[in-house]
Amino acid sequence: MNSCESTRLTTSKRSWMVSMFILSTQSQKNVPANVRVVPLMLIHGWPGSFVEFLDALPLLTTPRKGQDFVFEVVCPSIPGYGFSEAPHHPGFGLAEAAHVFDKLMTRLGFKSYYVQGGDWGGMISFNMAVFFPQRVKGIHVNMLSIPSLKQSLKLLVGQYLPSLFGIDEDDYKVLFPITNIFVIFWTELGYMHFQGTKPDTLGMGVANSPAGLASYILEKFSSWTDMSAVEHPQGKLTEKYTMDQLLTNVMIYWVTGTITSSMRFYKENFSLKQMGYHISEFETNVPAGVAAFPHEIVPIAKYTAKSVFRNLVSFTRMPRGGHFAAFEEPNLLIDDIWHFASIVEKQPSKE
Repeated sequence: MNSCESTRLTTSKRSWMVSMFILSTQSQKNVPANVRVVPLMLIHGWPGSFVEFLDALPLLTTPRKGQDFVFEVVCPSIPGYGFSEAPHHPGFGLAEAAHVFDKLMTRLGFKSYYVQGGDWGGMISFNMAVFFPQRVKGIHVNMLSIPSLKQSLKLLVGQYLPSLFGIDEDDYKVLFPITNIFVIFWTELGYMHFQGTKPDTLGMGVANSPAGLASYILEKFSSWTDMSAVEHPQGKLTEKYTMDQLLTNVMIYWVTGTITSSMRFYKENFSLKQMGYHISEFETNVPAGVAAFPHEIVPIAKYTAKSVFRNLVSFTRMPRGGHFAAFEEPNLLIDDIWHFASIVEKQPSKE
């Protein structure tokens, strides 16, 4: 049964008071007595919402044969997205979101928990693993952050000397020629520059036009699902999604009026303050799992995953799928989360 509630949370250091929407799903009541319930937080990105996870929730909260645990899922909206209140003053970025979400899990009574996400959700999850390794039991992502300067330089040299950096044949096919990545940045990431510098200007335009908002959001669901959709007259939108699913996600932004505050999250994360944290240069020893979908806009290679996840316990190259994994291929993603968690659950507890 799904239950939705909002709560007010305050992080330390600064008084971040935000009323936050939380979609929580308890495990089915017929869970056997010998099956443990473990908490899992699912975090969305932009221009998505908790709607992306609706089809995945029953797959996580239903006990599986051969497993001695099942998930209780907490799926919050990032502050400034959907039904979660936007921060009231500047400075709320990935690090602050990580603190708010950890405090949420603590207030819900969870001493340790798993986190999963793609896009901003993956980056918030990584920040949570960096800041709270004693509480994050495992991190599973389906997108990696844009490489740091150090990682980018290694890739530039690695294209010509792959064996020097331990780049195997499969990773080489994903990562190179590196010009492919620059082409993607040039053709697909213009929105990021605009939202990272002038979010209020852009937001004011689309926030006052239903058609403008829908076209702006749905264009991302087209090309980020499969880049070949750019050349398709209908954008291949209904090959992976129904119109009801797509428009429900658009309506979350429209009825709440949060498209501008969601864009502002980009500017906050490109600020000198956030850059000064140097989170992209950090590594984590928290057990990690990566699901590499072939049409992800930022290519995912095992080599780059191991550069940030020092305890990479699972890495799965998926047969299909793109950026919105939970929305596109819920069965593939959820199977991989179960696989990853089953490995971690067999390891000695940190508690």
